[in-house]
Amino acid sequence: MHAADEIQPFPLLAIVGQPELKTALVITLINPMVGGVLLSGPYGVGKTTAVRSLLDLMPVVERELWQDDGTIRTVREPMRLIELPLNARIEDVVGGINERVAIEQQRVLLEEGILARAHRNLLYVDEINLLEPHVIDVILDAAAQGRTLVRRGPLVRLFPAQFVLVGSLNPEEGTLRPQILDRFGLRVWVAPLSDARERLEVYRRAQLFRTDPHAFRAAYAEQTQLLREEVEIAREILPHVQVPPLLEALSLNLVQELQIPSHRAEIALLEAARARAAADFRSVVGQDDIVRMAALALRQRRSTTIEAYAAQVQQENEQVQAALHKVTAQHSPPAAPEQPIRKRKQPRSTMRQLEQDGA
Repeated sequence: MHAADEIQPFPLLAIVGQPELKTALVITLINPMVGGVLLSGPYGVGKTTAVRSLLDLMPVVERELWQDDGTIRTVREPMRLIELPLNARIEDVVGGINERVAIEQQRVLLEEGILARAHRNLLYVDEINLLEPHVIDVILDAAAQGRTLVRRGPLVRLFPAQFVLVGSLNPEEGTLRPQILDRFGLRVWVAPLSDARERLEVYRRAQLFRTDPHAFRAAYAEQTQLLREEVEIAREILPHVQVPPLLEALSLNLVQELQIPSHRAEIALLEAARARAAADFRSVVGQDDIVRMAALALRQRRSTTIEAYAAQVQQENEQVQAALHKVTAQHSPPAAPEQPIRKRKQPRSTMRQLEQDGA
């Protein structure tokens, strides 16, 4: 049974305000190359509600299913939402031995874990900052490599694990290590609504949904279906969307102006801009796409520690060069005798090429 059969989610379009939250989630559905989304905000502002609302918008994807006879069958079905429990063990996440088969049949069978079940789906990790560090590490490894490895003694089994990663956290309970934070393409600050009328509207809609979820969802059904169709169309347009060289240069200049060290910054920005253009049924990215996606892709990416460290390295480089200049001026070696020139052109050494690549 699919999650959509078990849960009647609150409609995304019924969420009051929070335009960045809704935009980021739709963008990452359109283009998984964005790198997922991290939602930060206090409790009760609708982070999990918004993620679960994506069940109504899930695009159709191709998935390979292993049959009992060892063959693979390809099916087309809606993307699913896989939620990682906060108390998940490493065996639950990566996979491990099927204990029932081991006891009943006296043989070892390696089973897939949550990461493998998330293949071609959306993996949601609520309160990701509270997970055990080694669990977070295996999630990041799978997200980067697109696969997960189950190893028990001499037995090894490889599972595909290409998924869209969405995480959420309450910064009151701590943040994420920079290594983990960098893996998320887009970052959304889900702030509490400040307008009293909007907060009252949140209450009224929540009350209507609890009273009669079917009737409430029906009121947004037509808009939701239209948005789902637009997500499907945008995914079809996306491979044809191009970024003009001038906007590539603008994006790189913006990243450099902000002194952002990670190269994932420009990847997230440009891929999000491509997704926004596709969502608008365009095959060419415009400057407004870059402007609209800039904050989502670039916030929380600066590192004062890296900036200070880089400045120290630059200062030391300058000191070394100054010392070299002083010493070589005092101790100039004698001129080497001229060597006959060969007729054929000498190739540059690999080391020379490496030295010139960054020049």
